[in-house]
Amino acid sequence: MSIKRKSIFITGAASGIGRETALLFAKKGWFTGLYDLNEDGLRKLQQEIGEEQSCFGVLDVTDPQSFENAVVDFGKYTNGMMHALFNNAGIMFMGSLEDVDLSLQLKTMRVNVEGIIIGIYASLPLLKKTPGSVILSMSSASAMYGVPDLAVYSASKFAVRGLTEALNIELARSGIHVTDIMPLYVNTGMISSQRNKAGTLEIFGAKLTPTQIAEYAWKAVHHKKLHWVPTLKLKTLKTLSRFFPFVEKPVMQFLSKKSS
Repeated sequence: MSIKRKSIFITGAASGIGRETALLFAKKGWFTGLYDLNEDGLRKLQQEIGEEQSCFGVLDVTDPQSFENAVVDFGKYTNGMMHALFNNAGIMFMGSLEDVDLSLQLKTMRVNVEGIIIGIYASLPLLKKTPGSVILSMSSASAMYGVPDLAVYSASKFAVRGLTEALNIELARSGIHVTDIMPLYVNTGMISSQRNKAGTLEIFGAKLTPTQIAEYAWKAVHHKKLHWVPTLKLKTLKTLSRFFPFVEKPVMQFLSKKSS
């Protein structure tokens, strides 16, 4: 079976932001490719969306062969097209650098950075064949300034931001728009399951919902914008840091001390 409607390939689709994004795009008439390590979650999501409007498969984003196989599978349903790639899969471990096991820190970089690079590389053949295609990645507010007790995660999101900005220029030559979303904490299982709480989480809370981020994802694939920054508070901080960069470190130190 192959379809001619618009299509989106979503990593980390079994729960949270990925799941809500799949539901929203399906509701809007898009064909959704659902990929994750959680096969049971994917099956339940496909049952909700319907087989005629989705496909799914187990995917390890850190494995190039796994990603290539997933993209080939997806292309069988979409006439070799991919209108949008949503690099949503990600992990987080809060705590000071020495308090989080090294293996988990390195895993964070593999999933959050290498997983996106692998995904883009594997998807380029389909994206290049699709007029007006988009690469969307989940970055974070922590890509604006390094966050204490979230150092490696923050570094991974800085990498996503840099990759987005570079490829936004580079891939424009192929007609591909590259963009990202940079939210504060989103109320997902990844956040609620943290044993250690970063100071910024204690202060800002996780007030954004996966549904809200899904709505930003919808906007991101339909507008030519580089970074999407949800919430007025974060936009204000971003503007202040641009014009008054010397305030960034004192503000972060203040937030860190206030929670201790």
